[in-house]
Amino acid sequence: MHVDPTDLDDSLLLQQIRQGGHEAFAVLVNRYADRCYRIAYRLVSSKDDAEDIVQEAFLKLWRRPKLWDPCKGAKFTTWFYRVVINLCVDHQRKKRPLGFLEDMEFADGNPGHDALLDNHQRQSLLERFISDLPDRQRQALALCFYEGVSNHDAADMMGVTLKALQSSIMRAKMTLKKKVKLYLGGGST
Repeated sequence: MHVDPTDLDDSLLLQQIRQGGHEAFAVLVNRYADRCYRIAYRLVSSKDDAEDIVQEAFLKLWRRPKLWDPCKGAKFTTWFYRVVINLCVDHQRKKRPLGFLEDMEFADGNPGHDALLDNHQRQSLLERFISDLPDRQRQALALCFYEGVSNHDAADMMGVTLKALQSSIMRAKMTLKKKVKLYLGGGST
């Protein structure tokens, strides 16, 4: 009797991958590529770099599937997202992004209220502010707010305590609030 690999849980798929199971690998890629891409994109702010990072993570899994050890107690997803996050951190260390002001386009130094109300510009500005945050704060925001990962799981993925994760989120929010307030000219509207 043939079992459909899409019905298998991650640990059974990994057993098949360890034996060279291409179909099992394809199932894992289909199952997690989109979410890994979203996480990577939030951390590196580049579509091409995010795609490369996710591809590198899956290649690492294919070449060395025994790196994930279920006996260590971590779920496959927790371990694999950590691989993606670590690759993002390595990428950011190699290529520090430019500050947000250097590549922003302004007609003049003081954009009007109409420009500030534009959703696209506000989102772009927020993403630039987020890209300037320290790695751990960016990771916490990407996992908890954009990907909807629970704080507990996000802390496991990042290899930090729950308290450290919550602290990172709080510091990130405070920093973003200050930057937005400064950008808006002291916060008076």
